[in-house]
Amino acid sequence: MILSIEQDASRFRQIVRGQIKRNLRKYMSNGELIGRQGKDLVSIPVPQIELPQFRFGNGQGGVGQGPGDVGTPLGPARPGNGHGPAGDQPGDHILEVELTLQELVELLGDELGLPRIQPKSKNQVEGEVTRYTGLRRIGPEGLRHFKRTYREALKRQMISGTYNYARPAIVPIRDDKRYRSWKTYPRPESNAVILYMMDVSGSMTQRKKELVRLTAFWIDSWLKVHYPNLVTRYIVHDAAAHEVDAHTFFHVRESGGTRISSAYEMCRDIIRKDYPVEEWNLYAFHFSDGENFGDEDDRRCADLLQHELLPQMNLFCYGQVQSGGGRLFWDTLTTVPDEKLAAAKINDDEDIYAAIKTFLGKGV
Repeated sequence: MILSIEQDASRFRQIVRGQIKRNLRKYMSNGELIGRQGKDLVSIPVPQIELPQFRFGNGQGGVGQGPGDVGTPLGPARPGNGHGPAGDQPGDHILEVELTLQELVELLGDELGLPRIQPKSKNQVEGEVTRYTGLRRIGPEGLRHFKRTYREALKRQMISGTYNYARPAIVPIRDDKRYRSWKTYPRPESNAVILYMMDVSGSMTQRKKELVRLTAFWIDSWLKVHYPNLVTRYIVHDAAAHEVDAHTFFHVRESGGTRISSAYEMCRDIIRKDYPVEEWNLYAFHFSDGENFGDEDDRRCADLLQHELLPQMNLFCYGQVQSGGGRLFWDTLTTVPDEKLAAAKINDDEDIYAAIKTFLGKGV
């Protein structure tokens, strides 16, 4: 019976996962999803799945008990508009299904066809893990195994006939003592750092920053699957760049002009100081509406990318958020010839899906 229930529960979970996968594009653009992730789980509302059941009648209507005349048809309730007095009728129900972030990201990878990222071998840092795997006769007192020590003492006393059943007293001697032994195993650890850069000049509205927040959430989630030690750094810029924490990055309000090269220079300096390319996998994501100050700064950015940033990085991504018309930084950046450079336009929630595929589909 228990086995049958487990099989039914497993089948139900497969059905739910299928519904989530079919509606993944909608969930990826749902800001409420991120706000409810908690420590480890993401609650995703899916339409109620009704189990088959028998219903009396032929579906043409009719009246059972309660007010009404014979033959009065009963149809579905008309949807309300949220106004008027409180009602007394049941509404549609939503089933809350909890998935781990790992499961959700796996669905994301399957749906978008994202490749498994293979960290560069030279960036795999050898760590060590210690496991207590056995016992030995010598060792520090702090590692003495008390249960095994007294067992050895009891065995010795019983074999030698010195154990007193009337007045049991177990006194270990030196040969009885047992100590935990350990062994050190190598553990490869792939380290990665994400450097987020965002334009916070006067033209970057709160709506544009919300698009950045949603996109960054899925980028973080995907890269954490591949790297156990993921470090995230945040840079904001208008005409000058500043390093900030995550909360400030997504909530700061500033004004002024835009000089994108200031962010690229700070990104370069952070890498030089803290993240040697021999030891780290480096990812950079820059978000802006593309309204940079002048052709000269565009050329400076292109030079920084080609000669200082891209040679060191696994991937550099540029997301242009709700860009307007006229000359934009997109036109300059897309002329830089490098396979590690990816660019996408994110004009609304629906574009997040395609942007993630563009950014992470390279699997570098």
